[in-house]
Amino acid sequence: MEEIFGYIDSILFSEEEKGFVVAKVKEPKKREVTTIVGVMPGVHVGENIRCKGKWKHHAKFGPQFEVQSFETEAPTDVVGIQRYLESGMIKGIGPAYAERIVKKFGIETLNVIDCKPAKLLTVPGIGEKRVGIIVRCWEEQRLVRNVMIFLRGHGVSPSFAQKIFKKYGEESIEKMRENPYRIAQEIRGVGFKSADRIAQNLGMMRDAPQRIQSGIQHVLWELSGEGHVCYPKDPLIEECEKILEVSVDKVLAEIHALQQQSLVIEEEGIIWIKPLFLSEVGIARELSRIAHAPCALREVKTEKALEWVQEKLHIQLAAEQQEGIARAVSEKMMILTGGPGTGKSTITNAILRICEKLTKKILLAAPTGRAAKRMSEITHRKAFTIHSILEMDFIKGGFKRNRENPLNCELIIIDEASMIDTHLMYALLKAIPSHTRVIFVGDIDQLPSVGPGNVLRDVIDSDTLPVVRLTEIFRQAKGSHIIINAHKINQGEFPYLQGNRDFRFFEGETPEDIQQIIIRLLMRELPEFDKLEGIQILCPMKRGIIGTENLNQVIQDLLNPSGQPLMRMGKRFHKGDKVMQIRNNYQKEVFNGDVGYITEIDLVDQVLQVAFYGKNVSYEFGELDELVLAYAVSIHKYQGSECPCVIIPIHTTHFKLLHRNLLYTGITRGKRRVILVGTKKAIAIAVRTEEVQKRHTGLMHKIREFSADIRPISYAQK
Repeated sequence: MEEIFGYIDSILFSEEEKGFVVAKVKEPKKREVTTIVGVMPGVHVGENIRCKGKWKHHAKFGPQFEVQSFETEAPTDVVGIQRYLESGMIKGIGPAYAERIVKKFGIETLNVIDCKPAKLLTVPGIGEKRVGIIVRCWEEQRLVRNVMIFLRGHGVSPSFAQKIFKKYGEESIEKMRENPYRIAQEIRGVGFKSADRIAQNLGMMRDAPQRIQSGIQHVLWELSGEGHVCYPKDPLIEECEKILEVSVDKVLAEIHALQQQSLVIEEEGIIWIKPLFLSEVGIARELSRIAHAPCALREVKTEKALEWVQEKLHIQLAAEQQEGIARAVSEKMMILTGGPGTGKSTITNAILRICEKLTKKILLAAPTGRAAKRMSEITHRKAFTIHSILEMDFIKGGFKRNRENPLNCELIIIDEASMIDTHLMYALLKAIPSHTRVIFVGDIDQLPSVGPGNVLRDVIDSDTLPVVRLTEIFRQAKGSHIIINAHKINQGEFPYLQGNRDFRFFEGETPEDIQQIIIRLLMRELPEFDKLEGIQILCPMKRGIIGTENLNQVIQDLLNPSGQPLMRMGKRFHKGDKVMQIRNNYQKEVFNGDVGYITEIDLVDQVLQVAFYGKNVSYEFGELDELVLAYAVSIHKYQGSECPCVIIPIHTTHFKLLHRNLLYTGITRGKRRVILVGTKKAIAIAVRTEEVQKRHTGLMHKIREFSADIRPISYAQK
């Protein structure tokens, strides 16, 4: 093996999970920088690095040094020290301060920061407050580096080091030694496999009860990530066997032990993790409570109400629309479902006009900020996210609104109800007063919620609440091939692909062809749409040439290149980038799927600003695992949103995810233009594949148990 040594001049690419890095190294006495590639987690610009490996020639990028092993150390020359401080690794020091500090202290700079930080006060512009920030960050970096070294020694990617340190601070290594499996349960993004690797290296036996119990809980939570609320016992045991590599008897024994501790629940051969079991039972109980209670709103004569509202809105309602409104103003709880162009918005407005005569206590809510905004535009009334009306309690955790502190409403209309997962539905129902009329509106044929459960479908299938299913496409929608094709796909028919401006198809045989067509469309052929806000690429998958991860990198380079990107947590951010929040953050009031734009990157204070729907939100650099680029996003993540133009790559390499409701959901996100790019074969597979992966839930049966004495419902339109 050969060896090279120098300081890291720049990092071109960094993949968080595996720690794969592409960087440029400045070697002493060499003019040209050297490209190094390999698994080098935790390296930073300006550090000295000693690499062992071999040279190779890349067809596109030329000679590269492939790193097999490496060691890093603090920079030892003035240029390296300045580059290190300029990189933004130390909060409180950016390029300007880095230059002043190095000019003042030269080769002794890092020693001054480490041992004599008070001397920094002699640098122009640096006061006591900034020195305090620098010292705290320097010490934190040292401790994080120790965690990284510990993780590297136990075969785990140090991309988790920042998260672990944020959770446990100075006790990080002690906590991991004490119980490695706690990090899998307590820290988002750190999985069982990583914790297990540490545990194995620390000498824990493979059949230790602690390991098996942690593995069982890990599998149940992983399954919830795929949408399952519960799971049949035998397949669950098989999944646990694969991961744990222990006998069935040992898995069974530890499932029983977890049951004894009330950490998992078993009923009729089905296993739940406890929080999800309580949520399903809670949903069933709360639905029964609200459905049984008297309504605060007085009765209306539906025929007169329908005549009045048609006159007020200057419309003629179809028979099924009238049925929907009549049910909504007479039933205590009801569900209104239907596809695009079937009049859900018209009915919602009519319901509101009638009910405004009955009460002022009306709430409009939706699962996401985008859906709430659209609901406001349609109804001309303020709509809120479900999270915001429930009011997060940051001291106790959970929501402030609940059965003891209910919402102040006599009517609540919840739009995009198919997107509500099991946890959120339970929290919402708990907060609805017993006397309130509740109307759920949604498209049951879309993808189910991103979170666990299939709540709206289960409620409908329970046959305990009134349901009106809208099927007729109205005149104003009949000219739209977007709507016509959405309904054709939903009925299992191949869509029209030829000769219509609002729905177009471009054939691309290979993923490479498809990528090039998307680039051509984006850059040259859609001048009527704003490239950032007017066009959204929606992908079935994350991986691959036409997955979200690769397309985001490619499109970022095209639409928003930057000579000085911020590299953090395996991601590259530029000012102006389109980004998406990928988990609920109640403190910042941004939620999974919200799309915004980076307005500022402050390397000195290590803060990044993102504008979401006109509201600026600050992220410290350690929080950037909550953001991803959003030039291309998954169809699932874009539920509840609309964009003037959507482009959907569709190829047989996506075959595992090519389902009818996925394509249907993607197409219905486009307001003025939908473009499919790919192969007719892939479209045909999606249209034919009606059976999506079954989500295991127990909600339908729980609702029936709690609602046994509610009269049977005959559907208005089933």
